[in-house]
Amino acid sequence: MIGIKEIAKEAKVSPATVSRVLRNPELVTEDKRNRVLEVVKRTGYTPNSLGVSLRMSKTYNLVAIIPDVISVFNYPVIRAIESIALEKGYSLLLGDTQEKESRERSFANMVRSRQADGILLFCSRLPFDIDPEKPVAEQLPPLVNACEPVGVDGIPSVNIDNAAAAEDAVNYLLGLGHKRIGVIAGNMSVPSTQSRMEGYRRALTNAGITFDEQLVQIGNYALSGAAEATRKLAQLANRPTAIFAFSDEMGMSCMSTLHKMGFKIPQDFSVMGFDNIRYAEYCSPSLTTIAQPMTEIGIACMELLLPQLNGEPMTSVHRILPHELMVRESTGLAPQLI
Repeated sequence: MIGIKEIAKEAKVSPATVSRVLRNPELVTEDKRNRVLEVVKRTGYTPNSLGVSLRMSKTYNLVAIIPDVISVFNYPVIRAIESIALEKGYSLLLGDTQEKESRERSFANMVRSRQADGILLFCSRLPFDIDPEKPVAEQLPPLVNACEPVGVDGIPSVNIDNAAAAEDAVNYLLGLGHKRIGVIAGNMSVPSTQSRMEGYRRALTNAGITFDEQLVQIGNYALSGAAEATRKLAQLANRPTAIFAFSDEMGMSCMSTLHKMGFKIPQDFSVMGFDNIRYAEYCSPSLTTIAQPMTEIGIACMELLLPQLNGEPMTSVHRILPHELMVRESTGLAPQLI
């Protein structure tokens, strides 16, 4: 199946030039335009209506499709996106999906109905049906996938290395002498959760520690779920000395629950979070965590989306941003070493 890249190769121009000929031919010199149109005519190439025609009449609206718009983690990401969008003349619409596929597709259809020009996708499902026989980029509107990978090749994305970040967190706890490290995981169907579990298990394996299923509890990124998971871990006959929560909100719920149970932090339990939300530094004790560069994620999303909005073809760019271990008061030496 011929696509823009093949057209460009035969016409001896760049893919971007082919895109301009198909969308804004007046911007291309007559010689290049004629070469591209000759190849298009000869090959019978037909531009995909969703991926091409939607770019021809701008609404100057963008839609961010997010599982939970009130999440403390999402706030600085959205703020960074909106700041750049407004600077470039775009308005940002927020689509709160509550993790429902029907809502994801409904918000994605805003580009079909000419209500938005591009999509910032923070969900792990692609809300469009894709023909595997055709290039993905030619079937989609301007789109960037962030934080939760959809698992479809050819889509620009922004993320951190969740497995490496979790491995760093567990290695830090191992370095403090903790041998039994409990986990409060999120939804196990979510790619970021799966990657963090991979990093947790990898760190244990490299340290020669056998994985223990009893030490893994599911909190589903909910405060109540994390509280219940904490109680189960703390009540084990051979309980952990450290707990790694896959989000700061679950980590703070964990600490609150341990305090209510009469435990001291970090004397009885060390607690590690993930994200470095703005409250993590100010809770008591302050939370040791893995920092995600939330503002930078938002900036990178717009850097990848804006060229598409200006007519450039979608490219398979994957930006992996750095994470950072933030050591604070909630972690300390394992009890047997104090």
